[in-house]
Amino acid sequence: MINEIYDFSDKVEKLLTALKIKFIFELIIVFIIGVVCFKLIDMFDTHLKAKLSSGKNSPLTRFVPILSNIFKGLAVFFLLASFLQSHGYSMSSLIAGFGITGLAVGFAAQKTIANVFGTLGILSDHSYQLGDYISVNGHEGTVEEINMRSTKIRSMDNSVIILPNDIVSGTIIKNISAMKRRRIFETFGVTYDTNDEKLKRAVSILEEILASNSDIHKDFIVYVETLSASSIDIKVSAYTKTNVYAKYLKIKENVILEAVRRFREEGIDFAFPSTTVYIAKGE
Repeated sequence: MINEIYDFSDKVEKLLTALKIKFIFELIIVFIIGVVCFKLIDMFDTHLKAKLSSGKNSPLTRFVPILSNIFKGLAVFFLLASFLQSHGYSMSSLIAGFGITGLAVGFAAQKTIANVFGTLGILSDHSYQLGDYISVNGHEGTVEEINMRSTKIRSMDNSVIILPNDIVSGTIIKNISAMKRRRIFETFGVTYDTNDEKLKRAVSILEEILASNSDIHKDFIVYVETLSASSIDIKVSAYTKTNVYAKYLKIKENVILEAVRRFREEGIDFAFPSTTVYIAKGE
């Protein structure tokens, strides 16, 4: 009887030893497959970064590590699920457990996920990039940072405006830096006392100023627009060759200063808002 007990315990011990060896061997195989998968994902990461690092696609490189981490997470999940299933665990129960957990996390991170997809939309559409001057929902400024949650722009008063990317991607974006040229659209009002000759001369002066300016395209238009309440209005429509805002302002300033100087030389008076009052004499 005692010998039988010893024989049985010896068999159990051998069986457990065999199971342990099998378990360890399978664990090593899973680990090796995991390492190979991680190496392949890292190679994909490096290749994709090199491909996207030039030109307009360069901002997309910051999302390559995120894709790599997602792929690595999926690899770990499937390897772990396969290993557990081979040892008698139910795959459907495991997936259901992950599903419930994912649902809870999804609700908690709904806003964050929306911002991430908004960021991907902005960068994939090339809506704007770092250094661009944009206008979104009445906010204007230079793009200083595009991260996973928001876009940071610096306004003209030097304040920083933070715009959530899910809102930005779902609204109208005006990329002012994308303009190939900027428009000068100014009105020069002269007095009603200006005679026909001086009025025509005023138009000619403005045309000469624009034609002689090397920073302005030659497809400009100068014309008498309308008779307003206090002036005869001459309209100037011209385009600068630069789209840089600071340079555009300087070109516009030069045009206006030269117009003022030339009008004064020719004796052409600028109009200003005025009111004529007639007083009736009593009998």
